[in-house]
Amino acid sequence: MCFSPEVDLVAGVVVTAIGVDAIRRARSTEEMPLASLPLLLGIHTLIEVFVWRGLEGSGSASVGDAAIWVYLAIAFILPVWVPFAVRGVEPSRRRRTLMTSLAVVGAMASVVLLFSLVRGPVDAVVDGLHISYLIVIPGDRIPGVLYVIAACGALLVSSDRLIVLFGVSNLVAVMVLAWLTVGGLTSLWCVWAAVTSVAIDVYLRRDEGRPVLLIA
Repeated sequence: MCFSPEVDLVAGVVVTAIGVDAIRRARSTEEMPLASLPLLLGIHTLIEVFVWRGLEGSGSASVGDAAIWVYLAIAFILPVWVPFAVRGVEPSRRRRTLMTSLAVVGAMASVVLLFSLVRGPVDAVVDGLHISYLIVIPGDRIPGVLYVIAACGALLVSSDRLIVLFGVSNLVAVMVLAWLTVGGLTSLWCVWAAVTSVAIDVYLRRDEGRPVLLIA
């Protein structure tokens, strides 16, 4: 996240609250992966607070190191999660098939990225007003390209205009942030995705007359 751990904390709490509401709005088990995405991203943002604290010396260094690992692990599963989440609410069989293909593409990126995470080395540094995550990834920028294709592409091929708008905003954010800073892309884009998760909550709030999935 940009600016400070305090901003991360506020953003994380807000997005987590939105995520809880989104889960409550889910009307079927098929909607649950999409409904739980804002909550995942809110928690993701909160984890980065511990990364900040560890890097700044105001918190436990060992907790900060663990937070770096968990933060990246969550970021690296998103190219699989997002296509399947959008697929769950897609009525078109042809588009669902395409989203499954994009999930496979995302899985390829995730495997490489998670392998890089396990293999190490992994580090992070405070770079001005954001955190830069340092990790050696095989294949140069190919896994990153596959990541964007899967995570943003699944949103863009949806038949729902609100989800497409969500996808366009994320794609534009990735392009702008990649142009501004490659090292801080993971930190900055993931927070952008978390903040724009309000679109998912709005999507699930539509047609309130339909049955809501009750979670015991």
